[in-house]
Amino acid sequence: MAVGILEVLLVNAKGLGDTDFFGDMDPYVLVQYKSQERKSSVARGQGGHPVWNERLTFKVEYPGQAGEYKLSLKIMDKDTFSSDDFIGEATIYVKDLLTLGVENGTAELHPLKYRVINAGQSYLGEIQVSVTFTLKEEKDYDGEEYGGWNESSF
Repeated sequence: MAVGILEVLLVNAKGLGDTDFFGDMDPYVLVQYKSQERKSSVARGQGGHPVWNERLTFKVEYPGQAGEYKLSLKIMDKDTFSSDDFIGEATIYVKDLLTLGVENGTAELHPLKYRVINAGQSYLGEIQVSVTFTLKEEKDYDGEEYGGWNESSF
């Protein structure tokens, strides 16, 4: 089994509409890969055209258990006095990227625009994302977690 790092670069989004009545919405993205979830920063006051330029990383095992190799990007609106609003989501399938990365040591999907759909399954806008997979050498990772220490003097 190969182990590596999947790096997601959230660039921006366009055409998301606006869920707030007063002022602009404050969007952020929840990115999920299998059981791992990361949250972007909140693009305060940027409305339906937020810019993040933020990197989120995930540990990836390939091939691993469960056959779905996808990134789920859920765009939310941060609200202060109520629960956050769901804006829409996009899905990026990364199996081919992981396969190529395992063969070549690294693979990249340059920034592409992915369709964002809302809860009613209607097109809402797009999110621009880049994804990179970097294979870690076997000697760098042997499946154990050491908390930073790989060897002991004992």
